[in-house]
This record gives sequence, structure tokens and C-alpha cells, in this order.
Amino acid sequence: MKREIPRLISMAAGIFVLIGFFVPHPAIRTTYDDIQQWVIIVVAFTYVLGMANVMRINLKQIGARSRDWPYKVALVAGVLITMAVGFSEGTKYLNDGTRFSWIYNTFYSAMSATMFSLLAFFIASAAFRAFRVRTFEALLLAVAAFILMLGRVPIGNAIHPILPQAAEWLMNVPQNAAKRGILMGAALGVMATGFRIILGIERTYGSEGEGT
Repeated sequence: MKREIPRLISMAAGIFVLIGFFVPHPAIRTTYDDIQQWVIIVVAFTYVLGMANVMRINLKQIGARSRDWPYKVALVAGVLITMAVGFSEGTKYLNDGTRFSWIYNTFYSAMSATMFSLLAFFIASAAFRAFRVRTFEALLLAVAAFILMLGRVPIGNAIHPILPQAAEWLMNVPQNAAKRGILMGAALGVMATGFRIILGIERTYGSEGEGT
């Protein structure tokens, strides 16, 4: 029963949500909206559990004085201060000029920009390794990337006006075609996974050591 009950609940909820998406009956739509609200509440509790787990692990490592423990102190302090400020300001924390918005704009936005800047260097390093032309496909990738990089910066237009136009064509035609194919494949994968969960084939609920 420990395995069957979660599967039955997921099957019933999945089938009902699927029906509610296509059948615009008032009673079904009301229950459909209620289920969506329940999902939001459950997701909120998962965030709380995740935050509690992060705090537990970091506090344990701080107590053991493990490697880089001062950074974990900064993490725990940042979490506690941000939560305290957010709770103290209530629903006004989203307004401009609040202490929460100051913390967000001063610390979070700056650190996010730093992380994306570091990520750009990692991407450039990976691109340099990937552009070792060994096959015809790698040659096409290298040429397309070279045109895109030059076409997206002012120096590309200074070299030749056709470079920005070529970069725009690459983004609108080949890139869009490949992206749509990837999105269609991802959508089919999501649909297949959803049907596996609804039909109880996907053994993820209480299936200790079981394969799919």
C-alpha cells in the first residue's frame, strides 16, 4: 500500500488535470483550479524543506570547521538576514525602496552578474576546445560561431556590413529550425513521462531500488 497509494493519487490527479485542461465545465474548472492551488502549497513546502536541509548541512560543516567553512557562515547569515527582512516587511517587500529590495539589488543582482560573467569565460573556454576542426560538421559549427560572434559586435559591421545580416539569418533560419526540433522532442518527452506517471508505469513513488 505504501507504493500503490501515491501512484493512485498521482494517476487520479493527472487524469483530472488532463480532463480539466480540455473540458471547460464550471465544476471541473473549479476543482482544476483547487488542484493547482494545492500544487503551489506543496511546492512552497518543498522550498521550506530544501532550505532546512541546506541550513542543516551548512551548520554541521560550520560546527566541524570543514574546508571553506567561513563561506558557509556567510551563506547562513545571508539566508537568515534576508528571511528576517522579508518577513518583517510583509507584502511590501516587493516595493522599491524597501530593505529587501536594497539587499536584492545590492547583493543578489551583483553576485548574479558575477556568476554569469564567470560562466561566459567557461563557455568561451569550452568553445575553444569544441572548435578544433576535425570533421565537416565541426567546420560548419566553427564558421557559424565565428560569423555570429563577429555579427553581434560593432567591429563586425566595421569589417563588412554583410556580417550582421549573415548573423541575423543564421539566428532566424538554421537556429530556429534546430530549436523547434529540440523543443518538439522535449515536448514529446514530457508527454511520454506524464503518461507514464498517470498510468503508473513510472515507478518513482516509494519504489525503493526498483527500476523503470
